[in-house]
Amino acid sequence: MKALELLEASPVIAAVKDDEGLKRSFQSECQVVFILYGNICTMADIVRQIKEQGKTAVVHADLMTGLSQKEIAVDFIRQNTLADGIISTKPLLVKRAAELGLLAIQRTFIIDSMAMNTTKKQIDAFRPDLIEVMPGIMPRVLKEIRAYTKIPIIAGGLIADKKDILAAFDAGADAISTTKEELWFV
Repeated sequence: MKALELLEASPVIAAVKDDEGLKRSFQSECQVVFILYGNICTMADIVRQIKEQGKTAVVHADLMTGLSQKEIAVDFIRQNTLADGIISTKPLLVKRAAELGLLAIQRTFIIDSMAMNTTKKQIDAFRPDLIEVMPGIMPRVLKEIRAYTKIPIIAGGLIADKKDILAAFDAGADAISTTKEELWFV
């Protein structure tokens, strides 16, 4: 399934930060689960549970305890789990994921104009499958990124309610990711 088709099928992404959230994500209609916790010893089991539910499992490589910030970490995920993709703020990890056939999601924090310019350069240089823009409650920034690229955009971070979700979609986001469990069911 292509990245945009995946987001169209599941515009709200369950971002789980513990085992309780993982179990709750199984009850939701969210078809994509971002794994924001765990370590190299537990990662394969967390991914396996998600896959058993028929959902897409995406590991946040930067948040996995025990992984380095080098490309070999992505090789480890590919060889030792059934993960469908990775999220990272590290462009080289995203690039390696794409090379290995994993869904490659670039997470970027837009805090000022320098960060915006860096993000645009990274989009051009590394061509991720998806871009996660944080915080996701900045419609003007989402519109600027949307105008710059056709790469699907996920708005994440500080999404507090349904109004934030609708504003992100209106600004051009293709999906939102949130750890706020009640929003997995809207």
